[in-house]
Amino acid sequence: MSGLSIGQLAARAGVNASTLRYYESVGLLPAPERQNGQRRYDEQLLERISFIKIAQQTGFSIQEIAILLEGFETSGPLSERWEQMAKQKRSQLEERKKQVDWMIQILDSGLSCKCLTWSECLKKIETTGSR
Repeated sequence: MSGLSIGQLAARAGVNASTLRYYESVGLLPAPERQNGQRRYDEQLLERISFIKIAQQTGFSIQEIAILLEGFETSGPLSERWEQMAKQKRSQLEERKKQVDWMIQILDSGLSCKCLTWSECLKKIETTGSR
């Protein structure tokens, strides 16, 4: 048989087989070919699954991921609607990135700080911007 079984694809993608079936059911993955009743997947789907996982981890909903992958289902200027959604999500990600960067700075400061308590360290960071 050619192609990967659902178990093989799931293992290589680092997800459960049930996740792949779910992605199929919501339209994030195309319906696979079937050989002797078994799903057979193209290895190239690994890139798509990786994209889906990253999008989910960064806060995209399933609907938003579907739009990123395939566009809007309704009629209308697809590129304008896609661009609007992409700009909004990008702005949200930039804000989240600032929060993550700030938390990394706090943790780095805490790891190298000689303060006796976390509150003392945090106060020093807030007033001086350093440890």
